Amino acid sequence: QVQLVESGGGLVQAGGSLRLSCAASGRTLNVFSWGWFRQAPGKEREFVACINWNGATTSYGETVKGRFTISRDNAKNTVYLQINSLKPEDTAVYYCAKSRMYGSMCYRAIEDYEYWGQGTQVTVSS
Repeated sequence: QVQLVESGGGLVQAGGSLRLSCAASGRTLNVFSWGWFRQAPGKEREFVACINWNGATTSYGETVKGRFTISRDNAKNTVYLQINSLKPEDTAVYYCAKSRMYGSMCYRAIEDYEYWGQGTQVTVSS
């Protein structure tokens, strides 16, 4: 069984930064793609960022490109999301997820992910 635990969320002013972490436990996870998604109240869950198994490939949602950076430390089974220049519209619950896919690509579709964390709240005040 795989367990994912996010941390690092909080309340921050617009323009500020946060670093989210996602620690994984369970079977060998290093070969799989990982992703971050977010869900604001009343909205569908949306793709934020993904990273392939060795960090060589990343992809970002259009609304976060240039402000967010995904990274991973396979030795620690941890994935990170550095979020800068925060805007009020970034307010959401942020979820990390483990894909069922591995290889050179990373994946943007929710259906490509099989394990999810419980989420961490990010609130940005104007």
